[in-house]
Amino acid sequence: MFGDFDFNFILFGIMPYVALTVFLVGSIARYERDPFTWKSASSQLLRRKQLIWGSILFHVGILTVFFGHLVGLFTPVWVLDALGIPYVLKQWMAVLIGGPAGIAALIGSTMLLHRRLVDPRIRVTSTLPDILIMVLIWLQLAIGLLTITQTLQHMDGVEMVRFMNWSQSVVTWNINAWVTVWMCIGCTNCISSWA
Repeated sequence: MFGDFDFNFILFGIMPYVALTVFLVGSIARYERDPFTWKSASSQLLRRKQLIWGSILFHVGILTVFFGHLVGLFTPVWVLDALGIPYVLKQWMAVLIGGPAGIAALIGSTMLLHRRLVDPRIRVTSTLPDILIMVLIWLQLAIGLLTITQTLQHMDGVEMVRFMNWSQSVVTWNINAWVTVWMCIGCTNCISSWA
C-alpha cells in the first residue's frame, strides 16, 4: 500500500501550497471576522529600556532577513547572469549579511521574550498567543541560523540556484515544483551509489 509513497512529494510538492492556502484564507477570514485584533497588547510604558534595545535589534534584524530572503530567493537566475554576479558571491553575501542580521534578530527576540516572561507586570498584560508567537519566531530564527552550517558546506552556488528555482516555482504556483527537489535527491542518490 505504501510502496509508492513519496515523502518528498508531500513535503516539497504539496505542503508549500497547503501552507500558502492556509495563510491566505486564514488571513482573509480573520480580517473579515475580527479586523481590529491584529495587534499585541502594548507594554511600552513598562520597563522601557529592555524594550528599546530588544525591539531595535529584533526589527532591524528581522527586516534584513526578510528582505534578504525576498531578494535572494525571488531574483531570477537570468538577472544574476545578466548582471555578472557570480553565484558564489551571492551565497557569501547571504551568509555575511544574513548571518549577523539573524543573530541580531535572535538576540532581540530573546530580550523581548525574556521581558515578557520574567517581568510580573508585563506577564499580566501578555496573552498566551502573544507568547506563543514570540516563541515560534524565536525557534524559526534559531533553526534558520543553524542552517548556515549546511550552507557553508555548499558554497559553489549550485544548491542555492536549485533552491531559488524551487522557491520561484512554488510562488508562481507551478505544480511541478517538487520535480526540482526530486531531481536533486535523485541525482544525489545516483552520485552516492557511484562513489
